[in-house]
Amino acid sequence: MTDSQPTQTTFAQLGLAAPLLRALAEKNYTQPSPIQAGAIPHLLAGRDIMGSAQTGTGKTAAFALPILHLLSARPAAKTPSMPRALILTPTRELAVQIGVNFSAYGRYLPLRHVVIYGGVGQGNQVRGLAQGAEIVIATPGRLLDLAQQGEVRFDRVEIFVLDEADRMLDMGFAPAIKRITGWLPPQRQSLLFSATLPSSILSLASRIVRDPVRVEMKSETPAAEGIAQEVCHVAQGDKYALLRHVLDESEKGLVLVFSRTKHGAKKLAKNLSKDGYPSEDIHGNKSQSARQRSLENFRSGKVRVLVATDVAARGLDVKGIALVVNYNIPHEPEAYVHRIGRTARAGTLGRALSFCEPAERGQLRDIQRLLRTTIPVRDDHPFTKSSPASRDTSVMEHSSSPPRQHDHHRAHSHSVPNRNHRHDEHRHFEQRSSMPVSSSSAGSAPRREDDRAPQGAPREGGPRRSPFPPAKHGWFVRQRRGGQRSNWDR
Repeated sequence: MTDSQPTQTTFAQLGLAAPLLRALAEKNYTQPSPIQAGAIPHLLAGRDIMGSAQTGTGKTAAFALPILHLLSARPAAKTPSMPRALILTPTRELAVQIGVNFSAYGRYLPLRHVVIYGGVGQGNQVRGLAQGAEIVIATPGRLLDLAQQGEVRFDRVEIFVLDEADRMLDMGFAPAIKRITGWLPPQRQSLLFSATLPSSILSLASRIVRDPVRVEMKSETPAAEGIAQEVCHVAQGDKYALLRHVLDESEKGLVLVFSRTKHGAKKLAKNLSKDGYPSEDIHGNKSQSARQRSLENFRSGKVRVLVATDVAARGLDVKGIALVVNYNIPHEPEAYVHRIGRTARAGTLGRALSFCEPAERGQLRDIQRLLRTTIPVRDDHPFTKSSPASRDTSVMEHSSSPPRQHDHHRAHSHSVPNRNHRHDEHRHFEQRSSMPVSSSSAGSAPRREDDRAPQGAPREGGPRRSPFPPAKHGWFVRQRRGGQRSNWDR
């Protein structure tokens, strides 16, 4: 069953309990979003749900409000370490954010919740379970640890929620999900929410939900409305200078920058802070307390720039993010949608700017295919001329694969480098092929200095071989130890 987009209504018309309406009124929430208006009535009626909507449209409230309503309408004695509702999320940040929402919506209800995640000590989490928390919000890894220790049982779970299901699969949590769902009572209400519903999610859903109502908010593009998207074609070496240029011209609002790697995020934040742009970084290598401090400094405005890996792309709900910068184009098109969804939240406006180097054009095409649109190119920045894309306007229409070359041509060609080729790897090949070819065999004397590849050029034939003739291992050890023998020589 698929539910169509509902007509405009109010939270009061959805039949929510008075304490919930009071908490919503204090936050000036009167009208539900489409996903909330479509899902809440079915959840209150006890149906299983498979929900999908654009990021930033209120999926958390779509399941948090019905859970609080149903548990308060069916009061039961608190039982230590046996929750009545279980919400699984992929990241610590998202788990914390969901916990904040449950605190806000359920402030006038006598229901307790506990947030469980790794990276911190488990003492407070175990105490929360022992005190009879009715609602558990958890990441799969730490929840499995506590279950195996006997600190939590799932016999009384009435409602199960799998949030951000597509991200769960991307992060490899499918085995953990199967184990946890195997411990749940068969008679339960199950909810599956995700920003996208690919075939892998539908296969997973068939094992979790039964006869679900599918609430899918259709849109012309998976990206949230209100986001002005642009792409800047730029050489890899000019990305940092372009980022500084963008920060200088965008003086208002918070800026969220996405880096592909943990090391890249740390280095980028350090360089920005050193150059006068107060920044924090957040990634998987930081402890949970350090990540929370970075988020609070960003949320409070102590720093204007937050550099993050995709760990922050899900569930990060910070008001005032005016610009999202993709310093690296993500490999997965869906990750782009979740990244830029950190701006233009709850009907506001925002910008998303992507830096695309030549090697990333394939990922950019995949993103545009998912969005079913072409992202406008911004070519008024100072580094347009340095980008090969500015000299090849047909790059988006043609294949990015370099021309095929036979192996014998690659080994013996002495042609002049062809600057019209679009790939750096091919230019490196031309540089190597134009150098003299050594005819020395293995074990011969080292090449002359003028025969060696120029500094920075890729090595031909893999790792560099030793210039010395073959010898026993102990000979090398003695050379490194100043000629002294050691036990390694024997």
